[in-house]
Amino acid sequence: MNHTATPSVSGPAAVDEHIGHAYTSDKDAYLRRLKRVEGQVRGIARMVEEDKYCIDILTQVAAVNKALHAVSVGLLEDHIGHCVVGAAKESELSDDPRIVQDKVKEASDAIGRLLR
Repeated sequence: MNHTATPSVSGPAAVDEHIGHAYTSDKDAYLRRLKRVEGQVRGIARMVEEDKYCIDILTQVAAVNKALHAVSVGLLEDHIGHCVVGAAKESELSDDPRIVQDKVKEASDAIGRLLR
């Protein structure tokens, strides 16, 4: 994978600029998965409209949650492998540990949101 380095921006007035997202090379696969999830959610809505059995609906909800979890884990792996690693290299070159600390915190916060 050939990714463009993400420029480091810090401070309260920082602009969120991301160049060469880690997931770019897998974008089509992510979009296919998300479209599939979208179809599953529409199917669940139909099941509710048609008064289907609650356990069958819950089974489909669990499948959607699992599919979204897989997308989340993939994006997180891409973020760590690209953005955090890139920040570590940039931090080393600039001798500024805050660069990598910020990216690690960002990833940790994302993991926390996924676990709630």
